[in-house]
Amino acid sequence: MEFLFNLINGISLGSIYAIIALGYTMVYGIAKMLNFAHGDVIMVGGYISFCAIFYLELPPFIAVVLAMIVCTVLGIIIEGLAYKPLRDATSLAVLITAIGVSYFLQNSAQLIWGSASKSYISILQAEPIRLFEGQLTIKAEAVLTIIVCVIIMIALTLFVNKTKIGKAMRAVSEDKGAAQLMGINVNRTISTTFAIGSALAAVAGVLLCSSYPTLMPTTGSMPGIKAFTAAVFGGIGSIPGAMLGGILLGIIEIFAKVYVSMELSNAIVFAVLIIVLLFKPTGLLGKKISEKV
Repeated sequence: MEFLFNLINGISLGSIYAIIALGYTMVYGIAKMLNFAHGDVIMVGGYISFCAIFYLELPPFIAVVLAMIVCTVLGIIIEGLAYKPLRDATSLAVLITAIGVSYFLQNSAQLIWGSASKSYISILQAEPIRLFEGQLTIKAEAVLTIIVCVIIMIALTLFVNKTKIGKAMRAVSEDKGAAQLMGINVNRTISTTFAIGSALAAVAGVLLCSSYPTLMPTTGSMPGIKAFTAAVFGGIGSIPGAMLGGILLGIIEIFAKVYVSMELSNAIVFAVLIIVLLFKPTGLLGKKISEKV
């Protein structure tokens, strides 16, 4: 039962990583940019939902929607002010800008909400689920996280493959110049991608704080890095790869904490990534792209 309990917790944690990784993989797949400020958008989503629940006394569902709206607007603003002027710049310039935006969001949160950690109460006030005559107890938050991850994955896949804007995203991902010649508004498509990724970050922030109820300005830093690792692990640019990478990473982390060492769990997670990339540089579901020279 202990193994099954840890497996479910690993899938739950991995589902949070997967939702965050979807934001990374969409932005990179379409705009070819690594938005390292994405983890801090998670933190903003957590704070917005916290304020909505504790100060405005709004229902949890409304708090989540409000957090998604704020993070969506924030994502569009970040893209327009920080990344749009660097559309044709080098990868290094974009990376440095992303790091700058990340520190800006962290310090802004510290000025607004303070540096002290806040206790976050779960949005799902439900009793744990007991199976096998009480031998296995699963937190309701874990089940909710897994269900939300599956729903988001299915909805995002259908959106990208079936809708007009989704097809525009795929076209921009393949060739920006050709897409523009076909009448696709590249700037609007990239902004939409950032908006969707930021909305997903808000959801991930609420789920993360519900499962691990501590909120501070650096809350999104390590989950953001691990989610980026998950995106690379699964194959950055691949939506199914982001989900697979996130879930596998969550399982590896929980099993490493329980069966190996709490202190070495992060090192083991990144070591597994290095080993996988040595044998499959594009990630588990990534496609090898040949370039003409």
